[in-house]
Amino acid sequence: MSTGSVGPAVVALGGGHGLAATLSAVRLMSDRLTAVVTVADDGGSSGRLRDELGVLPPGDLRMALAALCDDSDWGRTWRDLLQHRFRSSGDLDQHAVGNLLIVALWEQLGDTVAGLDWVGRLLGARGRVLPMAAVPLAIEADVLAVTPGADGAAGAPVRRVVHGQSAVAITPGHIEQVRLVPPDPPACPEAVAAIEAADWVILGPGSWFTSVLPHLLVPELAAALHRTTARRCVTLNLSPEEEGETAGMTATEHLQVLHHHAPELRIDAVVADPRAVDDVAPLVDAAAAMGARLLLRQVRTGDGSPRHDPLRLAAAFRDVFDDFLGDVGTPA
Repeated sequence: MSTGSVGPAVVALGGGHGLAATLSAVRLMSDRLTAVVTVADDGGSSGRLRDELGVLPPGDLRMALAALCDDSDWGRTWRDLLQHRFRSSGDLDQHAVGNLLIVALWEQLGDTVAGLDWVGRLLGARGRVLPMAAVPLAIEADVLAVTPGADGAAGAPVRRVVHGQSAVAITPGHIEQVRLVPPDPPACPEAVAAIEAADWVILGPGSWFTSVLPHLLVPELAAALHRTTARRCVTLNLSPEEEGETAGMTATEHLQVLHHHAPELRIDAVVADPRAVDDVAPLVDAAAAMGARLLLRQVRTGDGSPRHDPLRLAAAFRDVFDDFLGDVGTPA
């Protein structure tokens, strides 16, 4: 694999650890890499900075930048510094250094994208990090949950609206739909341009309702995803959550939820680890319903933990890209 500036132009959509896994893999293949990151986080250090200063939540942006650091003494040192959290009994407790650095540059430059680009230059980041929207967002979810009856038995299902990314991420029950607040936020223009110019767009892995699907709900981003000539690849998670927003959801159900939120979006390829798939046939059918081919590859780490191995995931992406070689850049 090339480690230079040769390679496909790839845009990765997501947030948190899932997006970091994709970036850690794709940066082994190409420097023509752009991360488009969700900006709905309302918890922890990011939520505190967002509330106090009225800025975009920087946490997922920081994690993406850290994932793009070069595997050298310089890169590892800056990656560790970005991720370092203060521990104290005062106001700095649990603030990440990278969050403070990013917000300070935003204040000094008055430009969100320029601030992120400057952090990327400092780190020697292999790629670019952009927010998916120009304003902070909130996530709402319609959740169907069974409440306990008076005698402890299961009661009737009750629908309720859960507000905020951190609340949606841990909500019990079945999420039927997610929305953004505001519902028509301005997209980051540079993110729209990157999607339109891409060879490949990768969605997932990650928290499905709070990191992956939100990109499909920003109208300008969704329009760009529909009209781009880029191929589109979905990377599925390695294991179902035991609790929280996707508790018990199968790999097939993840694709079906994606299709429900973006029924007209064509997907070209789906990457899944065989150990994360209980029944291949329904997953093949769900992929085909979106126009996609399914690629089963071992992409988890060798110790069996639910973490993507960058080299294995990069090899899977290379197989996907090679499978479409000669078709890239043509309308789907």
